Amino acid sequence: MSWASTEGLPTPLGVTWCEDEHAYNFAIYSKHATAVRLLLFDDLEHDAPRVEVALAPLVNKSGRVWHCRVSEGVLGTCRYYGYAIDGPAPASPFEAHAFHPEKLLLDPYAREIAFPPAFDRRAAFGERSNLGQAALGVIEPCRRSLVAPAARPHHEADAVIYELHVRGFTRHPSSGVADDVRGTFGGVIAKIPYLRELGVTIVELMPVFQFDPQAPDIWGYMPMSLFAPHRGYATSDPIREFQAMVAALHAADIEVVIDVVYNHTAEAGEDGPIYGFKGIDNSTYYLMRDGTYADFSGCGNSINANNRYVRKMILDSMRYWVREMHVDGFRFDLASIFARRSDGSIDLEEPAIFGDIASDPVFDGIRMIAEPWDAAGAYELGRAFPGITWLQWNSRFRDDVRRFVRGDRVTGELIQRVYGSDDLFPDDMLGAYHAYQSVNHVTSHDGFTLYDLVSYTSKRNADGAVENYSSNCGWEGDDEVPGEVLAMRRRQAKNLIALLLLSNGTPMLRAGDELLHTQRGNNNPYDQDELTWLDWSRADPGFWRFVQQLIAFRKAHPSIARSRFWRDDVRWFGPTGVADLARRSIAWWLRGESQGDRDLYVLVNGGVEAVAFVLQQTAQRWALVVDTALPSPDDIDHRPLEHPSYVVAAHAVVVLIATS
Repeated sequence: MSWASTEGLPTPLGVTWCEDEHAYNFAIYSKHATAVRLLLFDDLEHDAPRVEVALAPLVNKSGRVWHCRVSEGVLGTCRYYGYAIDGPAPASPFEAHAFHPEKLLLDPYAREIAFPPAFDRRAAFGERSNLGQAALGVIEPCRRSLVAPAARPHHEADAVIYELHVRGFTRHPSSGVADDVRGTFGGVIAKIPYLRELGVTIVELMPVFQFDPQAPDIWGYMPMSLFAPHRGYATSDPIREFQAMVAALHAADIEVVIDVVYNHTAEAGEDGPIYGFKGIDNSTYYLMRDGTYADFSGCGNSINANNRYVRKMILDSMRYWVREMHVDGFRFDLASIFARRSDGSIDLEEPAIFGDIASDPVFDGIRMIAEPWDAAGAYELGRAFPGITWLQWNSRFRDDVRRFVRGDRVTGELIQRVYGSDDLFPDDMLGAYHAYQSVNHVTSHDGFTLYDLVSYTSKRNADGAVENYSSNCGWEGDDEVPGEVLAMRRRQAKNLIALLLLSNGTPMLRAGDELLHTQRGNNNPYDQDELTWLDWSRADPGFWRFVQQLIAFRKAHPSIARSRFWRDDVRWFGPTGVADLARRSIAWWLRGESQGDRDLYVLVNGGVEAVAFVLQQTAQRWALVVDTALPSPDDIDHRPLEHPSYVVAAHAVVVLIATS
């Protein structure tokens, strides 16, 4: 009999099926634990384990990993597991332990999490036992064979990201999805024909990690686990259903990026619940400052990515989602927290986790998208961000385009954003950044929807007003709105979509914006369930057609979206000649020959009066293809331009295409 058979192995962490022995290997990291018990349950309703395995430190411990081997015979009918862990009391600010041996704890590597009928979030607080009321890891998925991945699609000039929330996307009865799969991974599958028709090529899923079903957290940004998919998004088997969704999206030539929260957990701060990390090894998993939780996330705690075992857990999670769940990329929530040292200062050189990711061949070709800031003041957008080749959410694009459309005199800033934001992603020998690294967006889950952006000047949240660079078009809110105000709102929404899709970079749409979805002025409904459900009956056919046709136009003209910046292929003009940055009107001529494309001429009027633009490229003949001031279907059509000039209405975007 081998040593592994009697003692277990320290790798891999989590639960592993050993086919040759018909046994399971259990392994969990805890640097400071003094006693570890593995508790095995055969029924979710039982408040006592059927099997309990006490791990002997001189037998079942290697370094800082506790491990054991449990045969199928001993396991019997047990399907669920958890740990009870004891350790020393807090000793110093650097050993802020939170061991409570009466607590049933989740394995950080659990691939699936089950909740007993008596599950109660309140039982996770304090020191009392939570047996019978605690979430449990599920053993069975660790025995399954891998699902073979489908061929991965990869998009470049035609890349259009669509950010969606799995539940909110199809939960509303108007979604047209069967009742049994509304709000689930299966609901996303049912809407694939819609996604194809709209023209998006990358779906970015808001967090799909398991989160607390009883917490005030609808969006999922308070994860309990970094491996288990959220059970509430499945009808029965969250792993298989997630894999089926990814396979179906891949078959439709759509990439899947998941929004990952590797910076904090659902356990929050000092007064938060104890689900796993705190009770396993508090001062290892979390950044601590003076014996309390450092909070750079605004959610009560920050994961300690400076610890090599914590970094290993993060990378193991990423590998799992790539290898076994087959995702195509990650969007990292509050990614600047990765650059925080143990003392809270920011590592401006090379934080270790970025090197770990860059050097791992598993992630070659995998999209890495950063939210390049945190909730405590770090702001690393552009060249300041340590992930040099990563894509980044460009908040400067969002703000400058919003400001211009609402009427601010920021024409110079608009030019910079439309060009690809080379002030942030420098086009030089040192950086050699790509224009596509700028993830351009005017809306996301953070903030107003597109419709609310043109309908409210202040948010309707409990904490009052905030600057959103929004404008209500002359009428606050959505009650008894005059017809002319509604018309202007649609025009301004079209302007925002047009500038987004006509700019160099990688565009991202928020799901529902094409439907003119509203959250009634709430710009942070993370705890508002029905408010986040897309009401598909709100769709305006003309506006939807405009968005769909403009996506198709962008994808048909690779001169817009380039790997590099437009450089010498662009010229900027004012209405009658030289560009005047003091005006709220600008035009650009984009030469397409280098990309095998036709030339484009874009005219933008952000002012309150119509402006006559005299075309500066008179050697060419032009056709009108977009005018956001016109009603549908004339707002996006193709008809020859008879004169070398065009009058652009107030608050309008016009696109011309060369016909000769």
